[in-house]
Amino acid sequence: MKIDEIKKRMLVTGGAGFIGSNFIRWMLNKYAHLQIINLDKLTYAGNLDNLSDFNENKYHTFVKGDICDKALVDELMKEVEIVVHFAAETHVDRSIMEAGDFLQTDVIGTFTLLEAAKKHHCKLFIQISTDEVYGSIEKGYCTEKSTLMPSNPYSASKAGADRLASAYWITYQLPVIITRCSNNYGPYQHPEKLIPLFITNAIENKQLPLYGDGLNVRDWIYVDDHCSAIEAIITKGSIGEVYNIASHHFRNNQCVTKLLLSYLKKPETLIKYVKDRPGHDRRYAISNATLKKLDWKPLTNFKTGLKKTVQWYLQNRTWWEKIKYKNEEFIKFHDAHYK
Repeated sequence: MKIDEIKKRMLVTGGAGFIGSNFIRWMLNKYAHLQIINLDKLTYAGNLDNLSDFNENKYHTFVKGDICDKALVDELMKEVEIVVHFAAETHVDRSIMEAGDFLQTDVIGTFTLLEAAKKHHCKLFIQISTDEVYGSIEKGYCTEKSTLMPSNPYSASKAGADRLASAYWITYQLPVIITRCSNNYGPYQHPEKLIPLFITNAIENKQLPLYGDGLNVRDWIYVDDHCSAIEAIITKGSIGEVYNIASHHFRNNQCVTKLLLSYLKKPETLIKYVKDRPGHDRRYAISNATLKKLDWKPLTNFKTGLKKTVQWYLQNRTWWEKIKYKNEEFIKFHDAHYK
């Protein structure tokens, strides 16, 4: 589908969150004509400050609402041709504590969107998922054909949403594409996640709580590379396909922690090894061979991306301090989990 041919609008769910807001920014900067409706519930992870540069943009419309709200979703779906579905509960630690919230948002919310998309003959539904649905892999790479083996309530809820989206393609021919991305990092990421939590703690000379032995391996992708991949999938992807999105920049958590401390010129004595969390997968690795057939490749290497991210948090202290010290839900969660 060529975005230039879209006559109506794109619905982006979860567009006040980290990846969603970066995706909207990416698309509006590239397609000046494209009208985007941004639906976000503004939970603790949604942040209107992420959207401040869109305030005067007539092509961006923000709607506060829940993807589980059938009437609202139905009304919005009348106006759009493409849905890019980011909205989800995503933090593994929270899923271990409150699994029900994840099932409600990630599964029931996705079902509500799919039903409305089917009713109004949506032309393309992009289900944004995660590499975590494949579970841990000791060596090699998971492909789009690999068995889903989620290990925690978060990844299980996303796997359920993926299978539901796939079923709507098979059963109803709803034009669905599923994307599964590796670990994102970059500007506007909520400071409950490893990289922004450790950057902001280090800036304040606070301890960095590293789970277990710190050797859990992740494939890190800069958020703009994820956004460019989604754009490529919208414009060139095949209906019914699953696309893994990965940079193959593998680092263990200990390595990431020490690297960002070196960029901030902080001592490694700030690292505090803490009890490992339940269901902590050891290694994620997904093949990006299918996506590369769409002429996509990541442009940001890990060290460059991490330096840019560190610099952003240094320059935007007001943004993250508001979350860490004025968001009661985050404060409660952080104090219960990391102290």
